[in-house]
Amino acid sequence: MKVLVIWRLLTVGGVNAGWRNRSIYFKEHGIDTEFLYTTDHGGLHIMEDVAPVYLTKDEQEIIEIIKNNHYDAIIVVDTGAAFKWIRKANYKGPVLVEARTPELIKLKPHLKSFRGINPEAIIVPSQYQKRLVSILTDDIPIHVIYNGIDTSFYRALPANEINAESEPKLPNGKKIIGWIGRLDKRKNWQMLIEVAKLIKAQRDDIEFWVIGGAQSVQREEFAAKWQEENLTDIIKWFPVIPYHQMPQVYAKICQSGGCTLATTKTESFGNTFIESMVSGVPVVASKMMPVTELVGHGEHGLLFRGQNVEDAVRQLTGILDHPSLHEQMSKAAIARVHEKFAIEIVAEQYVQLLRKIAGINIVDPNREELT
Repeated sequence: MKVLVIWRLLTVGGVNAGWRNRSIYFKEHGIDTEFLYTTDHGGLHIMEDVAPVYLTKDEQEIIEIIKNNHYDAIIVVDTGAAFKWIRKANYKGPVLVEARTPELIKLKPHLKSFRGINPEAIIVPSQYQKRLVSILTDDIPIHVIYNGIDTSFYRALPANEINAESEPKLPNGKKIIGWIGRLDKRKNWQMLIEVAKLIKAQRDDIEFWVIGGAQSVQREEFAAKWQEENLTDIIKWFPVIPYHQMPQVYAKICQSGGCTLATTKTESFGNTFIESMVSGVPVVASKMMPVTELVGHGEHGLLFRGQNVEDAVRQLTGILDHPSLHEQMSKAAIARVHEKFAIEIVAEQYVQLLRKIAGINIVDPNREELT
């Protein structure tokens, strides 16, 4: 079986991290995945080693790709224009839609018109996202399939596997708070700045690591504010950390007795949450859906009220200043991800849905034919 995934944005983020994991699992179970993007925002390096990647804005070229590759199914991720390309290619196979954008106003254009294409199903990564999508459509089945993570790649590393010389390097005697993701309005780096200012006024044993943002729309604004507020001593910024080095980053945060902080205003899922948790790093984030689907308050991390800076600092210090609680949460977080978000659990749900919709048996190279 061969499927094409169409998404306009080739980013370093949760959608592509999730699809990287899925495509590896799919390949092992009889499904070849190919990807079509229109714009590269620095994500090519995390995808090109696992599956063929087409990168083009040329409509005729896109139509030829769809025509010539005989896909058994096409999956469209938040790309309204894709339905026009599929129709022009005269593609007659099943089409699925992934609705990932967590903001209603931005999601609506991608679900407003399917241009004569009748999607078989809409796939969302959380119950929260299902509620959002149900506002926009009521006649297409909606399936919740969580993002999955490769627990052989992301895991709690023992001390002898941690590379002390690689960047970022652990400072002596400081606990690390990791902030990972794009520098934009939705990820709310402005709140991170306020949290760091408050912590800096109270203590000197904490360092923040901002991971990512090299191609983010607000990177220059962040850099200016970071320097203007004299936070370069407490916030260290690493704009580019290759995907394959991220387990080392999480391992160092865990080794320091630290945690990750998410100041995001809204998410449809949040891959960095499960990456952090399976690496043994507790999470501090806002108490909202779908965060509460992933992180149990007091179990795998601590959740603060809304965008309340003072409460966020209280929750951070609640973990950082209590090593026994940190250890307890670390173990519980690892177990939670293995139970709920391991790729072999969630990707298998996707495999079975594809099999049902495409109406064909998928031959697993490692087992007998699925029935």
